[in-house]
Amino acid sequence: MSLRVGYFPHNNSLFVLRHRGILETRLPDVEWVDLRALPATERVDPKTGLPSLHSDWLFTEGGYDFIGTGFTPPVTGLANGRDLVYVGISGPRVENGRLVTKADSGIRTPADLKGKRVGIAHGSWQTTLLLFALEQAGLTWSDVEPIDTDVRDGAALLSGDLDAWVGAYPSLADVEAATELHTLVDTESVFSHPSLWFTRRDVAENNREALEAIIASLQESDAWITANPREAAQYFVDDVVARGGKADLDAWEAALRGRPFGVNAVTEQFLDEQQHAADLLAANGLLPQTIRVRDAVLPWIGEAVEATKSSAAV
Repeated sequence: MSLRVGYFPHNNSLFVLRHRGILETRLPDVEWVDLRALPATERVDPKTGLPSLHSDWLFTEGGYDFIGTGFTPPVTGLANGRDLVYVGISGPRVENGRLVTKADSGIRTPADLKGKRVGIAHGSWQTTLLLFALEQAGLTWSDVEPIDTDVRDGAALLSGDLDAWVGAYPSLADVEAATELHTLVDTESVFSHPSLWFTRRDVAENNREALEAIIASLQESDAWITANPREAAQYFVDDVVARGGKADLDAWEAALRGRPFGVNAVTEQFLDEQQHAADLLAANGLLPQTIRVRDAVLPWIGEAVEATKSSAAV
Protein backbone atom coordinates (compact mmCIF):
# COMPACT_ATOMS: atom_id res chain seq x y z
CA MET A 1 0.00 0.00 0.00
CA SER A 2 1.34 3.41 -0.93
CA LEU A 3 1.01 6.17 1.64
CA ARG A 4 -0.18 9.69 0.98
CA VAL A 5 1.85 12.31 2.84
CA GLY A 6 0.37 15.76 3.26
CA TYR A 7 2.66 18.77 3.20
CA PHE A 8 2.57 22.57 3.21
CA PRO A 9 5.07 25.31 4.09
CA HIS A 10 3.82 25.76 7.67
CA ASN A 11 5.31 22.38 8.53
CA ASN A 12 8.87 23.17 7.54
CA SER A 13 10.13 19.61 7.90
CA LEU A 14 7.63 17.97 5.57
CA PHE A 15 7.88 20.83 3.06
CA VAL A 16 11.64 20.35 2.74
CA LEU A 17 11.31 16.56 2.71
CA ARG A 18 8.93 16.87 -0.24
CA HIS A 19 11.65 18.66 -2.21
CA ARG A 20 14.64 16.56 -1.17
CA GLY A 21 13.62 13.17 -2.58
CA ILE A 22 14.83 11.38 0.55
CA LEU A 23 11.58 9.59 1.36
CA GLU A 24 11.35 8.20 -2.17
CA THR A 25 14.51 6.16 -1.58
CA ARG A 26 12.75 4.31 1.25
CA LEU A 27 9.16 4.49 0.01
CA PRO A 28 9.23 4.68 -3.82
CA ASP A 29 5.44 4.73 -4.22
CA VAL A 30 4.80 7.58 -1.77
CA GLU A 31 2.17 10.06 -2.92
CA TRP A 32 2.59 13.70 -1.93
CA VAL A 33 -0.54 15.78 -1.28
CA ASP A 34 -0.24 19.57 -1.21
CA LEU A 35 -2.67 20.76 1.47
CA ARG A 36 -3.11 24.05 -0.34
CA ALA A 37 -4.60 22.22 -3.32
CA LEU A 38 -7.32 20.54 -1.26
CA PRO A 39 -10.83 22.02 -1.25
CA ALA A 40 -11.56 24.30 1.71
CA THR A 41 -15.25 23.36 1.93
CA GLU A 42 -16.52 22.14 5.29
CA ARG A 43 -13.40 23.64 6.82
CA VAL A 44 -15.14 25.10 9.86
CA ASP A 45 -17.13 23.06 12.36
CA PRO A 46 -20.56 24.75 12.33
CA LYS A 47 -21.08 24.09 16.03
CA THR A 48 -17.78 25.35 17.41
CA GLY A 49 -16.43 27.59 14.66
CA LEU A 50 -13.07 25.80 14.94
CA PRO A 51 -11.44 24.68 11.67
CA SER A 52 -10.88 20.92 11.48
CA LEU A 53 -9.44 20.58 7.99
CA HIS A 54 -6.12 18.94 8.88
CA SER A 55 -7.63 16.02 10.76
CA ASP A 56 -10.64 15.69 8.44
CA TRP A 57 -8.46 15.06 5.39
CA LEU A 58 -6.84 12.10 7.18
CA PHE A 59 -10.21 10.39 6.85
CA THR A 60 -11.35 11.69 3.46
CA GLU A 61 -10.86 10.09 0.07
CA GLY A 62 -8.32 12.14 -1.85
CA GLY A 63 -6.72 13.33 1.36
CA TYR A 64 -3.61 12.00 3.08
CA ASP A 65 -2.47 9.31 5.52
CA PHE A 66 0.23 11.23 7.39
CA ILE A 67 0.54 14.89 8.28
CA GLY A 68 2.54 17.35 10.35
CA THR A 69 0.92 20.44 11.90
CA GLY A 70 1.02 22.72 14.88
CA PHE A 71 -0.37 22.10 18.35
CA THR A 72 -4.15 22.34 17.96
CA PRO A 73 -5.32 20.21 14.95
CA PRO A 74 -4.95 16.74 16.53
CA VAL A 75 -6.98 17.86 19.54
CA THR A 76 -9.69 19.09 17.18
CA GLY A 77 -9.63 15.82 15.30
CA LEU A 78 -9.87 13.67 18.42
CA ALA A 79 -12.80 15.71 19.69
CA ASN A 80 -14.56 15.13 16.37
CA GLY A 81 -14.21 11.36 16.74
CA ARG A 82 -11.20 10.93 14.46
CA ASP A 83 -9.21 7.82 15.41
CA LEU A 84 -5.76 9.35 14.98
CA VAL A 85 -2.52 8.62 16.80
CA TYR A 86 0.53 10.76 17.56
CA VAL A 87 3.74 9.91 15.74
CA GLY A 88 6.25 12.41 17.12
CA ILE A 89 7.04 15.97 18.12
CA SER A 90 9.80 18.48 17.53
CA GLY A 91 11.65 20.25 20.26
CA PRO A 92 10.07 23.41 21.75
CA ARG A 93 9.55 26.21 19.21
CA VAL A 94 9.53 28.96 21.81
CA GLU A 95 11.06 31.55 19.47
CA ASN A 96 8.59 30.96 16.65
CA GLY A 97 6.05 33.58 17.66
CA ARG A 98 4.28 35.53 20.37
CA LEU A 99 1.20 37.61 21.19
CA VAL A 100 1.99 41.24 20.45
CA THR A 101 0.41 44.66 20.21
CA LYS A 102 1.74 47.99 19.00
CA ALA A 103 3.79 49.70 21.69
CA ASP A 104 1.54 52.77 21.67
CA SER A 105 -1.73 50.82 21.92
CA GLY A 106 -2.11 51.21 25.67
CA ILE A 107 -2.54 47.43 25.98
CA ARG A 108 0.10 46.30 28.44
CA THR A 109 -1.03 42.89 29.72
CA PRO A 110 -3.34 40.10 28.51
CA ALA A 111 -5.94 41.34 31.00
CA ASP A 112 -6.22 44.49 28.86
CA LEU A 113 -7.47 42.39 25.92
CA LYS A 114 -11.03 42.29 27.22
CA GLY A 115 -13.28 43.43 24.39
CA LYS A 116 -10.33 43.73 22.01
CA ARG A 117 -9.81 42.31 18.51
CA VAL A 118 -7.11 39.63 18.52
CA GLY A 119 -5.80 38.17 15.27
CA ILE A 120 -5.00 34.46 15.13
CA ALA A 121 -4.84 31.73 12.51
CA HIS A 122 -7.84 30.04 14.08
CA GLY A 123 -7.46 26.29 14.57
CA SER A 124 -3.65 26.47 14.61
CA TRP A 125 -1.28 26.60 17.59
CA GLN A 126 -2.21 30.27 17.82
CA THR A 127 -5.68 29.39 19.12
CA THR A 128 -4.08 27.47 21.98
CA LEU A 129 -1.60 30.26 22.73
CA LEU A 130 -4.42 32.79 22.99
CA LEU A 131 -6.48 30.50 25.23
CA PHE A 132 -3.53 29.91 27.56
CA ALA A 133 -2.82 33.66 27.71
CA LEU A 134 -6.47 34.44 28.47
CA GLU A 135 -6.55 31.78 31.17
CA GLN A 136 -3.52 33.35 32.88
CA ALA A 137 -5.34 36.69 32.85
CA GLY A 138 -8.58 35.26 34.24
CA LEU A 139 -10.38 35.80 30.92
CA THR A 140 -12.26 33.46 28.60
CA TRP A 141 -12.73 33.18 24.85
CA SER A 142 -15.94 35.21 25.03
CA ASP A 143 -14.09 38.14 26.62
CA VAL A 144 -12.24 38.94 23.37
CA GLU A 145 -13.11 39.21 19.69
CA PRO A 146 -10.94 36.61 17.93
CA ILE A 147 -10.32 37.48 14.27
CA ASP A 148 -9.26 34.66 11.95
CA THR A 149 -6.23 35.83 10.00
CA ASP A 150 -3.58 34.17 7.89
CA VAL A 151 -0.65 32.99 9.96
CA ARG A 152 1.59 35.45 8.06
CA ASP A 153 -0.73 38.47 8.05
CA GLY A 154 0.53 41.26 10.28
CA ALA A 155 -0.79 44.07 8.08
CA ALA A 156 -4.06 44.21 10.01
CA LEU A 157 -2.19 45.03 13.22
CA LEU A 158 -0.28 47.82 11.51
CA SER A 159 -3.45 49.29 10.00
CA GLY A 160 -5.32 49.27 13.30
CA ASP A 161 -7.86 46.62 12.23
CA LEU A 162 -6.50 44.43 15.03
CA ASP A 163 -5.67 45.40 18.60
CA ALA A 164 -3.33 42.44 19.12
CA TRP A 165 -1.92 39.66 16.97
CA VAL A 166 -0.23 36.30 17.42
CA GLY A 167 2.66 36.75 15.03
CA ALA A 168 5.13 34.16 13.77
CA TYR A 169 8.47 34.42 12.02
CA PRO A 170 9.46 35.25 9.36
CA SER A 171 6.40 37.53 8.95
CA LEU A 172 6.71 38.86 12.49
CA ALA A 173 10.09 40.29 11.51
CA ASP A 174 8.41 42.50 8.89
CA VAL A 175 6.05 43.94 11.50
CA GLU A 176 8.92 44.47 13.94
CA ALA A 177 10.71 46.47 11.24
CA ALA A 178 7.63 48.61 10.57
CA THR A 179 6.68 49.59 14.12
CA GLU A 180 7.64 49.18 17.76
CA LEU A 181 5.88 46.21 19.33
CA HIS A 182 5.01 45.27 22.89
CA THR A 183 4.98 41.58 23.81
CA LEU A 184 1.93 40.56 25.83
CA VAL A 185 2.78 36.86 26.07
CA ASP A 186 5.75 34.98 24.67
CA THR A 187 5.36 31.34 23.73
CA GLU A 188 7.78 29.95 26.29
CA SER A 189 5.77 31.26 29.23
CA VAL A 190 2.65 29.27 28.33
CA PHE A 191 3.59 26.08 26.46
CA SER A 192 6.35 24.29 24.56
CA HIS A 193 4.71 24.71 21.12
CA PRO A 194 6.30 21.86 19.17
CA SER A 195 5.62 20.80 15.63
CA LEU A 196 3.91 17.43 15.67
CA TRP A 197 3.10 14.61 13.30
CA PHE A 198 0.15 12.23 13.39
CA THR A 199 -1.59 9.54 11.35
CA ARG A 200 -4.66 7.33 11.42
CA ARG A 201 -4.64 4.38 13.79
CA ASP A 202 -5.24 1.90 10.95
CA VAL A 203 -2.21 3.26 9.07
CA ALA A 204 0.00 2.84 12.13
CA GLU A 205 -1.25 -0.68 12.81
CA ASN A 206 -1.20 -1.97 9.22
CA ASN A 207 1.73 -0.09 7.65
CA ARG A 208 4.41 -0.07 10.31
CA GLU A 209 7.36 -0.33 7.88
CA ALA A 210 6.09 2.57 5.79
CA LEU A 211 5.54 4.69 8.88
CA GLU A 212 9.05 3.91 10.10
CA ALA A 213 10.36 4.92 6.65
CA ILE A 214 8.65 8.31 6.95
CA ILE A 215 10.09 8.87 10.42
CA ALA A 216 13.63 7.90 9.34
CA SER A 217 13.39 10.15 6.29
CA LEU A 218 12.22 13.09 8.38
CA GLN A 219 15.20 12.60 10.70
CA GLU A 220 17.61 12.57 7.75
CA SER A 221 16.02 15.58 6.08
CA ASP A 222 15.83 17.58 9.31
CA ALA A 223 19.53 16.95 9.92
CA TRP A 224 20.19 18.38 6.45
CA ILE A 225 18.10 21.49 7.24
CA THR A 226 20.10 22.06 10.43
CA ALA A 227 23.36 21.81 8.48
CA ASN A 228 22.13 23.78 5.46
CA PRO A 229 19.57 26.37 6.62
CA ARG A 230 20.14 28.79 3.75
CA GLU A 231 19.72 26.10 1.10
CA ALA A 232 16.56 24.92 2.90
CA ALA A 233 15.26 28.49 3.06
CA GLN A 234 15.55 28.73 -0.72
CA TYR A 235 12.76 26.13 -1.12
CA PHE A 236 10.35 28.42 0.75
CA VAL A 237 11.41 31.53 -1.11
CA ASP A 238 11.05 29.77 -4.47
CA ASP A 239 7.57 28.60 -3.50
CA VAL A 240 6.42 32.10 -2.58
CA VAL A 241 7.87 33.58 -5.77
CA ALA A 242 6.26 30.85 -7.89
CA ARG A 243 2.92 31.91 -6.45
CA GLY A 244 3.48 35.54 -7.37
CA GLY A 245 4.70 36.79 -4.01
CA LYS A 246 7.91 38.15 -2.56
CA ALA A 247 10.06 36.55 0.13
CA ASP A 248 13.32 37.43 1.82
CA LEU A 249 15.93 34.67 1.82
CA ASP A 250 17.74 36.11 4.85
CA ALA A 251 14.49 36.23 6.85
CA TRP A 252 13.63 32.65 5.98
CA GLU A 253 17.13 31.49 6.85
CA ALA A 254 16.92 33.25 10.22
CA ALA A 255 13.53 31.67 10.87
CA LEU A 256 14.80 28.18 10.12
CA ARG A 257 17.92 28.69 12.24
CA GLY A 258 15.66 29.59 15.17
CA ARG A 259 13.60 26.40 15.01
CA PRO A 260 14.36 22.94 16.34
CA PHE A 261 14.51 20.08 13.86
CA GLY A 262 14.34 16.34 14.38
CA VAL A 263 11.51 14.05 15.45
CA ASN A 264 11.18 13.06 19.11
CA ALA A 265 8.83 10.66 20.84
CA VAL A 266 5.85 12.27 22.54
CA THR A 267 6.54 13.09 26.19
CA GLU A 268 4.44 13.30 29.31
CA GLN A 269 4.92 17.08 29.32
CA PHE A 270 3.61 17.33 25.78
CA LEU A 271 0.61 15.12 26.58
CA ASP A 272 -0.14 17.21 29.68
CA GLU A 273 -0.09 20.35 27.51
CA GLN A 274 -2.32 18.73 24.91
CA GLN A 275 -4.78 17.67 27.59
CA HIS A 276 -4.78 21.13 29.12
CA ALA A 277 -5.46 22.66 25.71
CA ALA A 278 -8.23 20.15 25.03
CA ASP A 279 -9.87 20.90 28.36
CA LEU A 280 -9.68 24.66 27.75
CA LEU A 281 -11.03 24.36 24.21
CA ALA A 282 -13.95 22.29 25.44
CA ALA A 283 -14.67 24.59 28.38
CA ASN A 284 -14.78 27.58 26.01
CA GLY A 285 -17.16 25.89 23.60
CA LEU A 286 -14.55 25.27 20.91
CA LEU A 287 -14.76 21.46 20.97
CA PRO A 288 -17.89 19.32 20.67
CA GLN A 289 -16.79 17.07 23.54
CA THR A 290 -14.04 16.48 26.08
CA ILE A 291 -11.31 14.01 25.15
CA ARG A 292 -8.48 12.00 26.67
CA VAL A 293 -5.39 12.65 24.54
CA ARG A 294 -3.44 9.68 25.91
CA ASP A 295 -5.86 7.42 24.05
CA ALA A 296 -4.02 8.57 20.90
CA VAL A 297 -0.65 7.12 22.00
CA LEU A 298 0.75 3.82 20.67
CA PRO A 299 3.90 2.99 22.69
CA TRP A 300 5.67 1.20 19.85
CA ILE A 301 5.67 4.39 17.76
CA GLY A 302 7.69 6.19 20.41
CA GLU A 303 10.13 3.29 20.43
CA ALA A 304 10.42 3.48 16.64
CA VAL A 305 11.11 7.22 16.81
CA GLU A 306 13.85 6.73 19.37
CA ALA A 307 15.35 3.95 17.24
CA THR A 308 15.61 6.29 14.24
CA LYS A 309 17.33 8.89 16.41
CA SER A 310 19.87 6.26 17.54
CA SER A 311 20.47 5.14 13.96
CA ALA A 312 20.97 8.72 12.79
CA ALA A 313 23.59 9.27 15.50
CA VAL A 314 25.64 6.23 14.46
